[in-house]
Amino acid sequence: MIENSVRGSWISYLKLACLAAAASLLAGCAGMGGGEGNYHTTAYAPLNPDDVRVKVSLKTQNVYVEEGDQLLMGTPTCVGKPGYPTPTGDYAVTDKMRDKRSAIYGYWTNGSEAHPGTSSQSRGPGWHYVGYPMAYWVEFTPGFGFHEGPIWPYPRSHGCLHLHEAAVVKFWKLVHIGTPVEIAYSLPEDEKWGRSIERPTDYADPDPAPALMISDEWFTKPREDELEPNPKAAAPPAPTASNAPASGASPAL
Repeated sequence: MIENSVRGSWISYLKLACLAAAASLLAGCAGMGGGEGNYHTTAYAPLNPDDVRVKVSLKTQNVYVEEGDQLLMGTPTCVGKPGYPTPTGDYAVTDKMRDKRSAIYGYWTNGSEAHPGTSSQSRGPGWHYVGYPMAYWVEFTPGFGFHEGPIWPYPRSHGCLHLHEAAVVKFWKLVHIGTPVEIAYSLPEDEKWGRSIERPTDYADPDPAPALMISDEWFTKPREDELEPNPKAAAPPAPTASNAPASGASPAL
């Protein structure tokens, strides 16, 4: 009886350990963190979308979206942890997918049950794999991209670049296929703009319910998405004697 009890305790312990390990993996490239709360990222519409470029500093974990000498959006990211480095170099956006899911990390589901795990570790007949959502995916080289995820204060992704849900749709709107992407350990922008970029504090919040994470509703939930008017945009000409309407005249319709 005692032997069976000890064996049962060890089995329970191993199950919990496996679940903890799976959750730890999911907290890397695909974990969601918390909601946007009071966190906000300002982003400006470009004057010419073809002139937009993206720069990433691994040292400061910042993303700079620029047009010429103007910062359109500066937002924090979470880069690859030891053993899963974010690649450095010059790239370009090659793919965009709003509803991408991880092919490696996710949930095994069976009816109403959902357990975190990896795609290579099947739980048996009746179970099927659903990848963690990597909403608003922007790929710059095969297997690596920007996507929604928790902004930890230290490198913790599996090589991808996380964007907060208050920033990810704005970033998605600012870039297009072919947008240049430069990733380096450090950048001049770190001194120029990096210190003014605030980091969110909701990275350790628990993930939403698995039922939401495995549903298509995850990709359609409301997120901040508005680009502010560019302050460099030409203002309409001030009224002059030549273009002002005559006194008493009705404006043209």
